[in-house]
Amino acid sequence: MTQTTDLFEPVQVGPVALPNRLVMAPLTRNRADADGTPTPLMAAYYTQRASAGLIVAEASTPNAVGQTYPNITAIHSPAHVAGWRRVTEAVREAGGRMVLQLQHGGRIGHPATSGHAPVAPSPVPLPETIFTPEGHQQAVAPREMTLDEIRSTVADFAEAARRAVDAGFEGVEVHGANGYLLHQFLARNTNHRTDGYGGSVAGRIRFVVEVVEAVAAAVGPERVGVRLSPGSTVNGIEEGDTEELYPALVERLPRVACLHLVRAEPDAPLFRTIRAAWPGALIANPLLRELTTGAVVSAAEDLLAAGADLVALGRPFLANPDLVTRLRLGAPLNEVRDRYLMYVGGATGYTDYPALSRESEESGQPSSDSIVAWDGPRVA
Repeated sequence: MTQTTDLFEPVQVGPVALPNRLVMAPLTRNRADADGTPTPLMAAYYTQRASAGLIVAEASTPNAVGQTYPNITAIHSPAHVAGWRRVTEAVREAGGRMVLQLQHGGRIGHPATSGHAPVAPSPVPLPETIFTPEGHQQAVAPREMTLDEIRSTVADFAEAARRAVDAGFEGVEVHGANGYLLHQFLARNTNHRTDGYGGSVAGRIRFVVEVVEAVAAAVGPERVGVRLSPGSTVNGIEEGDTEELYPALVERLPRVACLHLVRAEPDAPLFRTIRAAWPGALIANPLLRELTTGAVVSAAEDLLAAGADLVALGRPFLANPDLVTRLRLGAPLNEVRDRYLMYVGGATGYTDYPALSRESEESGQPSSDSIVAWDGPRVA
């Protein structure tokens, strides 16, 4: 792949031609029905952001026990497939491309939410409270997964990938980051197993490798990505040997379409090591300390110059349905409103962020007051 620092240049990833190198990162927004079925409002939200080179749709659970929080999406029933198909069809009609992130919460779950006791590599509870339909509650100790449960969970990921393709997605991203189940297998403080899935680096990466292999076999490696967050301490994770762990994992992963690194720093030795070792497309998500047009473009260009092929952005896409246009024109960005609105149902703080006016887009002369409210297309 030819390297470039132009964010707005097309790029090919697997079988998918992308019009630019800006990726909408997966963002949990809690707007699904209680059973995990995507809603028409979600179709409007994603359609508004269809100008992204690629949309990685929010984390969806491959089975019921993997549910993390209330009103998150799932992909393990015909209703889920039908709901997601309405979303992908609307986005495709608007010219967009989507993949679906597959996420199992592991110990990040609660019986009050899923109706199931959470499972994890070891019975180590989350050291904090967790949000449930009944408010914040103390996390419960997960049950250690049996070998049969490990095998069945691998199969569930593969079946979820098939369902995602049936729902119209271009492919899937396996979520191995941010303290959820796959990351729990990787980290020393959450994986105390003494069988072949714990202990050494080779043991702790085994489950992640098997999940990715199964997903790639189910839908084709060209339709698969993997998200990792080296060194992250989110959700109580302490890896213990990050510098050894991730080069070993990257070496063992099947050669899928892309690798997605969270909070990537272009000058970090581990980032450069992974870039040198990974032969496919690399998506890098920057740590943004400032949400201005200049800061976002600068961070993205730094990552491209350091070897990333695409740049994933979260909060900027959340608040700016027309982010690609704003960055291209140098227009000011909307600010993210009250964080509470990120995780409650309804259009407020979701589909009501304003887009640039048509006059501003066509003239190429942005101004801070040339915005209009846009509620998105009507979706049946």
